Amino acid sequence: MLRVSLREISAALKEGRVSPTELCQRCLSFIKATKFLNAYITVAEETALKQAEESEERYRRGQILGDLDGIPVAVKDNFSTAGIETTCASNMLKGYIPPYNATVVKKLLDQGAVLLGKTNLDEFAMGSGSTDGIFGPVRNPWSYSRQYREKSVHNSHTENEDSNWLVTGGSSGGSAAAVSSFTCFAALGSDTGGSTRNPAAHCGVVGLKPTYGLISRHGLIPLVNSMDVPGILTRCVDDAAIVLGVLAGHDPKDSTTVQDPFKPFELTNFIDASKLCIGIPKEYHAPGLSSETLALWSKAADLFENAGAKVIEVSLPHTRYSIICYHVLCTAEVASNMARFDGLEYGHRSSMDKSTEVMYAATRREGFNDVVRGRILSGNYFLLKQNYETYFIKAQKVRRLIANDFVNVFRSGIDVLLTPTTLSDTIPYVEFIKEDNRTRSAQDDIFTQAANMAGLPAITVPTALSEKGLPIGLQFIGRAFQEQQLLTVAKWFEKQVKFPMIQLQGLMDHSHTVCQHQKSAFFS
Repeated sequence: MLRVSLREISAALKEGRVSPTELCQRCLSFIKATKFLNAYITVAEETALKQAEESEERYRRGQILGDLDGIPVAVKDNFSTAGIETTCASNMLKGYIPPYNATVVKKLLDQGAVLLGKTNLDEFAMGSGSTDGIFGPVRNPWSYSRQYREKSVHNSHTENEDSNWLVTGGSSGGSAAAVSSFTCFAALGSDTGGSTRNPAAHCGVVGLKPTYGLISRHGLIPLVNSMDVPGILTRCVDDAAIVLGVLAGHDPKDSTTVQDPFKPFELTNFIDASKLCIGIPKEYHAPGLSSETLALWSKAADLFENAGAKVIEVSLPHTRYSIICYHVLCTAEVASNMARFDGLEYGHRSSMDKSTEVMYAATRREGFNDVVRGRILSGNYFLLKQNYETYFIKAQKVRRLIANDFVNVFRSGIDVLLTPTTLSDTIPYVEFIKEDNRTRSAQDDIFTQAANMAGLPAITVPTALSEKGLPIGLQFIGRAFQEQQLLTVAKWFEKQVKFPMIQLQGLMDHSHTVCQHQKSAFFS
């Protein structure tokens, strides 16, 4: 029952084949069984069961709130949730319980969705591995899949011996792992440079970054205000469209949201591929792109061409500067956004209070990790009077050139762009941490970040398994506010490639081993 799509489980609920309470209990049980994945920071069991009971009563009365009524979902722990701790995986906000819900959370709850809990991330969403938060790294469910285990040379399966588990990507790794491991049917992430699409690709799920301004950011604890977008993670493109229909629309609490009303859409099962024009950006043939990903990208282009679509090589000349431009703009906005965490209003406050200055410095030293402090320092450097024109203003100009590249390509008749999502499949944690956070982020965001610079919608679709039995995703980038066209193309592609469902026998074997290990330790 947990392995079906959101649309299918919604139908099962409406037909009475399963109740909201039963479904919620199954998900909660699976969360407990897969606790070692560390996908969740907070499991709101009591709240979720109460919401499920209320949903069940609505089904009895025939007064359901929408297609999400009774469906378990998860939310990244940088979205405010009333009455539920919101930490951003940081000591700075540990113990912070917001008095209100983020707009996207409220919209989910207004549709009757059941909130299971808050998912793990890099501290303040600054990272690409979901490895740098205070609650520890997230393990990729594919580490324990039958597909990977059968092809892996590693034979260790116990918690103490297993050092070869794989990273999820980030920073929305907890949300990606939660969806991939069937503990929920959809999850919210955030996407500033690829933080929804990167982990979705590594965990074999769909990750959608909507157009900037289509979904409210109110209640999303900001990283980079001019690029942050709530992201959607699901197991198929259809499900992403359903959730998008719930979340999209103007919000008076977020002035960046568009005024035009959003009309939810249902994706068709058929498109005439011969009417499509697919763009292949030549600049995305980047150093470090694995031969497997390159071959898969080429096969995908052939797939469209064989179906009658025009496939054209295009140029986005300024996107090669996207990562370095992002470093300047991101850290500058981070420095500004993190200034609010001073120990005076909310969040952590140091006991070292000899003076305001001492308390303020100690609070930030104790509350932020090295990654966050490093980005604050970089951002303040770029914002210095003597550096402002040289770095910040110049980066803003380059950002405009990047956005113009996309405008020019789409004006030439391109419908969507087809690119890799990541350089390769995912890697073991022990390999990932050999590089520092900034280096990893620069590598992992190379194909995803430009869409944030331009404010465009983008979606990653799981495409095939690598030789190691791990998922590789490809990305589609669309025109601004043309999510229906983008998702229609993505659904057609998804149907053609028939990505295999993760086989979790290895995950359950590992869960059993961990439980036995914990019991032995308890009774010894």
